[in-house]
Amino acid sequence: MFRSAQHDTNRVQRVGNQLLITVHRSQLLLGAHMSIRGGVSMAIERARSIQCTAMQIFVKNNMQWFARPLRRDEISAFLEHVQRGELLSIFAHANYLINLAATNPQFRANSIRALSEELIRADQLQLPFLVVHPGAHLGAGEEAGLERIVESIDRVHAGLPKIKTRIALETTAGQGSCLGSKFEHLAYIISRVREPERLCVCLDTAHVFAAGYDISTGII
Repeated sequence: MFRSAQHDTNRVQRVGNQLLITVHRSQLLLGAHMSIRGGVSMAIERARSIQCTAMQIFVKNNMQWFARPLRRDEISAFLEHVQRGELLSIFAHANYLINLAATNPQFRANSIRALSEELIRADQLQLPFLVVHPGAHLGAGEEAGLERIVESIDRVHAGLPKIKTRIALETTAGQGSCLGSKFEHLAYIISRVREPERLCVCLDTAHVFAAGYDISTGII
């Protein structure tokens, strides 16, 4: 499950000679990852059945490289679902096979193609971002791995100039050779890609804590 802090928005109105300040507290974002079994629109119904106000989904089978394109009726069913407006935040997570730092040329090519196709699907569903694990260097070293990630992201962006969905780089726990367990890793990637405005960060608090950042006190 994931949640976002509440936000207060103050509205100031003049009533006669007095100023009336009305405090509006936005709804708490509380949600979970939902299955798209039966169609992507089914995820909306599942989320609302347990009172979610936010939802994460896969845009295809998360354990397969590729999938057929979304049909027009599937996209419409998702975008026009009567309960879609009740979810204040909907976003997607990329499949777990993708490794933008892969040393094997074919594996890396598959990763770039898969991420590109999933970005297209997420964009068709009008999702703001697609969460992606940065990648694993597989023994090549951190710097080499980070450079491969930068190059891979640039290739993805170059092939999809009109896509609005952003890539959200997820913080990782740092198992094995996985990159993204240090904030410096993400800073490196963002500072070196050609279009940094098309990136954002998904802060996984469990991963951050496991990576050694003590967030229990609120001070890192």
